[in-house]
Amino acid sequence: MNKKSAMWRGAAIVTLTASALTLAACGKKQDAPQAGKPQVSVVTLTTQPVSLTTELPGRTSAFRVAEVRPQVNGIVQKRLFTEGGEVKAGEQLYQIDPALYQASVDSQKAALARAQAQQKTAALLAERYKPLVATRAVSQQTYDNAVASRDQAAADVMSAKAALDTARINLVYTKVLSPIDGIIGRSSVTEGALVTANQTGALAAVQQIDPIYVDVTQSSVQLLRLQDALASGQLKKADGEQAALVTLTLEDGSQYKQTGKLQFSEVTVDQGTGSITLRAVFPNPDRRLLPGMFVRARQADGVAADGLLVPQRGVTRNQRGLPTALVVNAKNQVELRELKTDRAIGDKWLVTDGLAAGDKVIVEGLQMVRPGVEVVATEAGANAQQPQAANAAPAKQ
Repeated sequence: MNKKSAMWRGAAIVTLTASALTLAACGKKQDAPQAGKPQVSVVTLTTQPVSLTTELPGRTSAFRVAEVRPQVNGIVQKRLFTEGGEVKAGEQLYQIDPALYQASVDSQKAALARAQAQQKTAALLAERYKPLVATRAVSQQTYDNAVASRDQAAADVMSAKAALDTARINLVYTKVLSPIDGIIGRSSVTEGALVTANQTGALAAVQQIDPIYVDVTQSSVQLLRLQDALASGQLKKADGEQAALVTLTLEDGSQYKQTGKLQFSEVTVDQGTGSITLRAVFPNPDRRLLPGMFVRARQADGVAADGLLVPQRGVTRNQRGLPTALVVNAKNQVELRELKTDRAIGDKWLVTDGLAAGDKVIVEGLQMVRPGVEVVATEAGANAQQPQAANAAPAKQ
């Protein structure tokens, strides 16, 4: 038994020793790749047409606003609208006491009738004197006076008609009418209030909000940069009306379904802010947009025919704050490039200088390399499949 135990113990020691040597050999094999060249993932750049847009802050404003004020003095007898409701142009909003103005109309009618009667008498007298002048039965002076009286009576009739028209207009003004179609706000007066002609305070305001304006501000520096890019050919205007289309993002982050059009741009730069105002007009059939709302408008600037988009994860900044990228050259060595970026588009930067089509930008493994180091580069898309193959290898063994 002692001999057999010694034999089994010896065999176990040999087995353990062989296992330890095998594990050590495997450990050396696994450590071997780490001692070699660093592996990095790269993205090979290509040029492509890129539609450029600018997002600008703005506020909505009514398409038309009419402040309703009385044009005659008087006491408000009735309010004939519902606050917050729709009104049509010419619809009566208030009724001012018309009694005095009706009396004025009646008085002017009587004055007109009197003037017309005097005109008739003067005309008959002038006609009667006309043949008598030829026979010298009436002096020329008397006839001339009759003609002058006739003409003066005619002028008095015209004056009386004008006064009657004025009285009628004032009577109409006792019915305060809506000047435009729109939505009327709250009333500042109630029945029994005394109002005066052309008073400072408005009785109410009517606003048309379909369509509706969106006023946005743009930096004059951005405008100059855009004009230079278009002039140099870096940007091209989109075909048709696409360059004038504007979309909106609302205060809650949702997208407004309707698309607007850029209507005009101010020609004067605000000296205080250094910006100009752009105005777009949007359809607003559901009244989702209300005057005074804050929105963000996105307008199309143009198309960069040979745009170069670089993933943001492959771009860092140096101590001076300038954007940089690490690139693998033809010798598989790492190079440091300083970049000029135009804007962020999604998760990528639009690069205008420092890189070219065909460059391989490192997007993974940046912390393991430095300029001048030789690396093993794989495309980022293909690199994502390599770990699966590596994990599958031990299973086959």
